[in-house]
Amino acid sequence: MNSRTPDIALDAEQDAARLWFESLRDRICAEFEAIEREAGSDAAFDYTAWDRADPSGEPGGGGVRGVMKGRVFEKVGVNVSTVGGTFEGPFAKTIHGAGDDPRFVATGISLVAHMANPHVPAVHMNTRFLTTTKRWFGGGADLNPPLPIAEDTADFHARLKAACDAHDPDHYPRFKAWADEYFYIPHRQVHRGVGGIFYDHLEGDFDGHFAFTRDVGEAFLDVFPRIVRRRMGLSFTEADRAQMLAWRGRYAEFNLVYDRGTLFGLKTGGNIDAILMSLPPLATWE
Repeated sequence: MNSRTPDIALDAEQDAARLWFESLRDRICAEFEAIEREAGSDAAFDYTAWDRADPSGEPGGGGVRGVMKGRVFEKVGVNVSTVGGTFEGPFAKTIHGAGDDPRFVATGISLVAHMANPHVPAVHMNTRFLTTTKRWFGGGADLNPPLPIAEDTADFHARLKAACDAHDPDHYPRFKAWADEYFYIPHRQVHRGVGGIFYDHLEGDFDGHFAFTRDVGEAFLDVFPRIVRRRMGLSFTEADRAQMLAWRGRYAEFNLVYDRGTLFGLKTGGNIDAILMSLPPLATWE
């Protein structure tokens, strides 16, 4: 089951965003399954629908968690959710536009892929549309290779830059710097990966910001599968895999300690398995 009809009222903009995120999920999952077929695997996504209970007692929306474990994708999760209701307590004051009115609606897609081959980078992508007394888009994508390859990093950034430049020449330098700042692990004094873009609170022009958010999704769907196909057949050593497992530990630390999306999901009563699907299947700490 990869679709779920929301049990909360949505206006036209919210529903348009929801339908786009769901359609992007379907195309990404189909492409990832195609890569598995090319590798001789019959792995497919397993979809689980979930419902959210709002603290008010009213319907709170929900989502669908999709997870695949295959030969190329050791573990990949692609989640979509559309939730709404009221933020509880002081958490409301931390959300843009919710300080005086805790009601909200949020819809989005979130993806994390951990790869079997250390030469294939892990990746994260998330885009969302959130409504409080304000309404805005946010999201981005970032590459997380345990064994960085300059060509892959350059191609990933070039494709995101092209998506940004089509809308505003200031987007890429601004959102790349934001990603570099955000995806940093202070207690390790390292970045989580080789960066990408991160943006938030794009409001005031629904059509323009929605078009940009769609282009970010299209850029990801274009560039990441190309990188996977380029690297998935490379040989690797036990030392390479050991480095990947150690780097996955850093990834887990960031997501559990600093990631805003993890905190948002936990604070709004989201599905625990969907929230924590970003964690790798295996990791090591020395």
